[in-house]
Amino acid sequence: MNLNLTNVFRPKFFSLFKKGRYDRQTLMSDIIAGIIVGIIALPLAIAFGIASGVTPQQGLITAIVAGFLVSVFGGSRFLIGGPTGAFIVIVSGIVAQYGMQGLIIATIMAGVMLVVMGICKMGAIFRFIPYPIVVGFTSGIALTIFSTQIKDFLGLDAAVPSGFIPQWICYFKNIGSASLPETLMSIGCLAVIILWGKFNKRIPGSLIALILGTCASLVLSRFAGIEFATIGSKFPELAGGLPMPKPVAPQFDYETMKGLVSPAFTIAVLCAVESLLAAMVADGVTGKRHDSNTELIGQGIANIITPMFGGIPATGALARTMASINNGGKSPVTGIVHAAVLLLIYLFLMPYAVYIPLSCLAAILVVVAYNMSEWRTFKYLLKGDRADVAVLLITFFLTVIVDLTIAIEVGVLLAVVLFVKRVMETSSIEVLEEDHLAATEDDEKAQLDDTEHLDIPKGVEVYEINGPFFFGLASRLEELEEANRNDVVIRIVRMRKVSFMDSTGIRNLRNFFARTEKRGIRVILSGVNPQVMATLKKFGLDKEIGEEYIFPHIIPALAKANELLKKKRGA
Repeated sequence: MNLNLTNVFRPKFFSLFKKGRYDRQTLMSDIIAGIIVGIIALPLAIAFGIASGVTPQQGLITAIVAGFLVSVFGGSRFLIGGPTGAFIVIVSGIVAQYGMQGLIIATIMAGVMLVVMGICKMGAIFRFIPYPIVVGFTSGIALTIFSTQIKDFLGLDAAVPSGFIPQWICYFKNIGSASLPETLMSIGCLAVIILWGKFNKRIPGSLIALILGTCASLVLSRFAGIEFATIGSKFPELAGGLPMPKPVAPQFDYETMKGLVSPAFTIAVLCAVESLLAAMVADGVTGKRHDSNTELIGQGIANIITPMFGGIPATGALARTMASINNGGKSPVTGIVHAAVLLLIYLFLMPYAVYIPLSCLAAILVVVAYNMSEWRTFKYLLKGDRADVAVLLITFFLTVIVDLTIAIEVGVLLAVVLFVKRVMETSSIEVLEEDHLAATEDDEKAQLDDTEHLDIPKGVEVYEINGPFFFGLASRLEELEEANRNDVVIRIVRMRKVSFMDSTGIRNLRNFFARTEKRGIRVILSGVNPQVMATLKKFGLDKEIGEEYIFPHIIPALAKANELLKKKRGA
């Protein structure tokens, strides 16, 4: 494998200026789009930070640092990076079990995994993850996010456990402690978000809800004595303002790293899937094309560096990416401007963040969960075949009820099983009768004046392998062999439709050859293409069978069979 980085790492940001196509008009479009996207990202970054079990400034730092790095080193012109709802569940779980140091180590490990994936050119693989698995993950994560926000949405006075089912048991037990002002604040902010979008598409409803909710909270607190749970009451240490982010040296420990391999893998897969899906959607809208391997490396770099500043995992954010495109963003400069806008807000406006009501953030996250849920797609996929429905429901319920890490691992396994199943459905091994053989030889018949060579002589049996000869199909040879005719002395294995063979296919073919040779039956291979022939030579199977018994077409193979039959009869 060629590991030359110049072949797999070609950031769009640098190629943009090499081509000399970046002009002042494009710059102005990117600046305007970047300012708008930065404003859109503000409430989301704060909400995602708090929902993930960290502080609001950590959500903002992630949007700033990762947003800048993804735009500079990524493989898409349009992708906007930052924290997303997909990571809320896994991040909160890691923080609860391993603390912030554990989250930093897991995120860096995930970043390294992403870089390795990109260098190994695995970007295209994530495009083939079955859609039911992706929908199962996202719908499950959406329901989990919704579940975690009920406490703040209703203002419940209770310590809520982490599991989905225990959460709802707790909610029903403590429903009597719900706060009417908090609930009305949540409903009001929810109404603002929904209704605002009908009148103005450029300024996000979540930002308007954040401003109005904060103002209402301050007014009611001062003049009516109604107190609301706010960011300041949850994080009293922020009362003196937000500290400047400083680089943090992670304390790597072997035992901790060993325990974090699985969560880190989950972060890496989530990041890869979400960012590449967002990049593909952006390509479809703009007509451009992203570089998936470069994108993986760029995401890896972002997730290695961001946690060193106290950030959390980040990936490409579809909603912010589409907002960038819809507002005229044309290059990665949009993402850089968006990061700069958030940095300015962090430096000069964030002291006011302590007054933001938690019920307002809960309403924003309920909308995020709804938009993530893809319930229409979920309902549509339930009409599919049983395998797809089973995969959809398994990944969904594992994500919601068990654990996202387990769901990712099982989902990847299901993707492999589903792939093998699909290939096996299109691959087969069968014994051909004489009429069947002649009927499938139109292309070869056209080159012959005499078609008598296509007759299968008595004592000859022809096996046809349709499709790749790999581990999912290899044992079929043995099954067919058990039902063999007693008069067979020559077996022709026809491989014209075999595109590749794996080591299991080679092993089974070798065992098949050994068994038939012991019975005095000669094996002849036909239709062997150059790629399959190279595989046979690599494992030395061409020498064992004998190169004189391996042919590129069925016709010379049948001729060889006739020759061997005459010798046997003559003897």
